[in-house]
Amino acid sequence: MRRGWALVLLGLGLLALERPAVTPAVLHLPPDPRTLAGPRAVPIPPDNPQTPAKVELGRRLFYDPRLSKDGRVACASCHRPEFAFSDGGNPVSTGVFGRKGSRNAPTLTNVAFRQRLFWEGRSPRLELQAVGPLTAHHEMGMEPEELAARLSAIPEYARAFQEVFGEPPSLRTVAFAIAAFERTLLSFNSPFDRYQAGDDQALSEAALRGMELFFSERGDCFHCHVGPDFTDDEPRNNGLYTVYKDIGLAQATGRDEDVGKFKTPTLRNVALTAPYMHDGSKKTLREVVEHYNRGGEPNLNADPLIRPLGLSEAEIDDLVAFLESLTDTSFTTNPALLPP
Repeated sequence: MRRGWALVLLGLGLLALERPAVTPAVLHLPPDPRTLAGPRAVPIPPDNPQTPAKVELGRRLFYDPRLSKDGRVACASCHRPEFAFSDGGNPVSTGVFGRKGSRNAPTLTNVAFRQRLFWEGRSPRLELQAVGPLTAHHEMGMEPEELAARLSAIPEYARAFQEVFGEPPSLRTVAFAIAAFERTLLSFNSPFDRYQAGDDQALSEAALRGMELFFSERGDCFHCHVGPDFTDDEPRNNGLYTVYKDIGLAQATGRDEDVGKFKTPTLRNVALTAPYMHDGSKKTLREVVEHYNRGGEPNLNADPLIRPLGLSEAEIDDLVAFLESLTDTSFTTNPALLPP
């Protein structure tokens, strides 16, 4: 499957665009969480400029199941807005004809700022990422020619692609339109953000204690969950298993030291995106915190930062309260992001 996707990309000439010309800077956490940067400019690649018409086309495509082989699976089937564009309680995603994937669909919250995409971080830009699900056998299962022909036969799509791209629908232009829409999935209005902006009443006492613990060496969360999106975008082995069925980054690199490495996920809206981990094996935030508090499972590749923390039950509750404060309810109800 991976080889087939690579061939598709080579045929499209997309591999020449592996790195966007505009890359967001890595933002490191300052000592005071209140100085943490909030909304900032979205990096836009020069070869795919944003226009209102392109974003609207991308939104229509994102929610349209006709982009899939059986006509039943849309991008939004696994990235549902009410769950912060994650899969809403499903450990792994279900694609065309009921085919099951092996990984949990991650949130698309602030995906415009991600420097690595997919769980092992194999894709460096949204345009490339969008191609994967469209053509994957267990996701949407389309052939490029079939996708182009199907959309060209729909008059409103044929007109829209001519207006936006000056050419008929193709796998490339579909991916570019979806990427344009995904760059509008921005979330910076959580209680934590309001606290940053000076609202001293935005966080509960438990969340304030959890925040202090999160950003402390004792809690040790901030080394990986860093910056305004609470992720360093790096693939790491978090000691989830002693033996991994899914080898993670090693699947792409072939290196033993990369077995079990998966990209650090954003924590924005994390309370809405259960279950957790790359395989959806942790049902609740408390289970996740308890995993890290134990120091994970024995694994030779485990990141050096994974170690027993010695947190009390009350401290675990406080950390969960802080994680819940990263929920932006306006993000899940924004009409501009919902089905057209």
